Amino acid sequence: MAKESVKARQRKREALVAKFAAKRAALKEAGDYAALDKLPKNASPVRLKNRCQLTGRPKGYIRYFGISRNAFRDMALDGKIPGVKKASW
Repeated sequence: MAKESVKARQRKREALVAKFAAKRAALKEAGDYAALDKLPKNASPVRLKNRCQLTGRPKGYIRYFGISRNAFRDMALDGKIPGVKKASW
């Protein structure tokens, strides 16, 4: 489990990216890089990190499900993800 402060920081960045998305796109289209530079640094989508929605783990992230491999395995074994079962051959 990631620290609550790390998860909160990530949520704050996600909110800033969403808030300034239209403005960033307009400034990029106009080529106004001076104004683009004055926007908050955390408003850039490059600063986002893929993190597990449940635990905040940054590594082993499965993009399709939005969770880490550990959380995915636990949920799959508990039958909480429809259509997913453990392979056996």
